[in-house]
Amino acid sequence: MKFSVFQISRKGGRGTNEDRMGYCYTRDAALFLLADGMGGHPEGEVAAQLALQVVSAAFQQETKTGIKDPRAFLASSILLAHRQILTYAASKNMLDTPRTTFVAALIQGDSVCWVHCGDSRLYMVRDGEMLARTRDHSYMEQRQDEVPPGAKNGDKTNRNVLFTCLGSPANPVFDVMGPINLQQSDRILLCSDGLWSALSDVEIVYDLGLKQVARAVPDLVDKALEKAGASSDNVTVIAMEWETPDGFEETRGSVTTDSINDGVFASTVQAGGVEGLVEDLDDEAIERSIAEINEAIRRTAARRNS
Repeated sequence: MKFSVFQISRKGGRGTNEDRMGYCYTRDAALFLLADGMGGHPEGEVAAQLALQVVSAAFQQETKTGIKDPRAFLASSILLAHRQILTYAASKNMLDTPRTTFVAALIQGDSVCWVHCGDSRLYMVRDGEMLARTRDHSYMEQRQDEVPPGAKNGDKTNRNVLFTCLGSPANPVFDVMGPINLQQSDRILLCSDGLWSALSDVEIVYDLGLKQVARAVPDLVDKALEKAGASSDNVTVIAMEWETPDGFEETRGSVTTDSINDGVFASTVQAGGVEGLVEDLDDEAIERSIAEINEAIRRTAARRNS
């Protein structure tokens, strides 16, 4: 695999930055992750960090033998992250749970799948045009013709409120998309709402399609911060550009995995001060949890089809 990657996170006008991002890869697969800890609930940054750590740990475990079903892996790993956030809250006897949005893109071979929960987005751009974008789990995007609970007809308040996230008492709603075969110079961008709330899809796609990711990402973040001004949210972006073997050019942030030995795992996901909980998820525990969640997904699908 050959790709270029660039990531940046800025605090904006907020007192703290609860966004987290990172990527990890082996010889044959790569995972890009971003989480936005939710304000109004305690320790959003912990929820975001736990989500990254748990999913990247599951990725490391699964890639040892190859991820046989990327869509199933993404579904089970996001539920595993949700479960671990609830475990953390219970261990601290918290009256309210930490919560986070989440988006991740998994590349294996020359195809990509992704999963998202909440309003952290993924954009896929090909030849300067938007090939795909996630739909936020908000009333504005998902239920435009419905009135949110507690709102009156004609009242558009709360339309941007999310109806799902990781860490809430209810099981999370999430979408898994793909696989899509990658082509030379395809760009995939993951971002928190601090970017897309300030910039239109047209602006994001234009910069991402026109420039290499090492230029497009910082330019987009600067534009979002400038446009939002003092009230800017945290702005976090990670983007990658796919390169085919014949078209690969060494650029800033370029990664080539062909020379990596089998079994080698590289990651930018940091421990972030919650090492103890994630270390409890050893290889056997991760494998067991993923199997349990996959079985629950299978049973649910069987009931729906019966």
